[in-house]
Amino acid sequence: MTANDDVELAELRRRRLQEIQQMQQGATQNAYSAQQAEMERRDAERAEVLRRVLTPEARERLGRIRLAKPDVAASVEQQVIALAASGRLQRPIDDATLRALLERISPERREIKITRR
Repeated sequence: MTANDDVELAELRRRRLQEIQQMQQGATQNAYSAQQAEMERRDAERAEVLRRVLTPEARERLGRIRLAKPDVAASVEQQVIALAASGRLQRPIDDATLRALLERISPERREIKITRR
């Protein structure tokens, strides 16, 4: 082999490696975009179900709760969607019903007493 052949071989290897990396990057981006689209579709479905089964006042309260306690709001949303999916909701959930559901979900508050001696 001559030095010129070595240079050509090295250049071919470099190009092939670059092509492989680009293909892997494209596959990763396609998988990511598909996953992103699936998450957006689920969020849209979730929002549509909540819009149908909650009154405007209850949706507003749930939005405020989501700002303060996202985990509690997610739990309430999950329960409401499960109730709607099972067909156990005969009418939309109003603000009072949502408050009752929140009281059952949220843990009991402990009273803290400080005594000075």
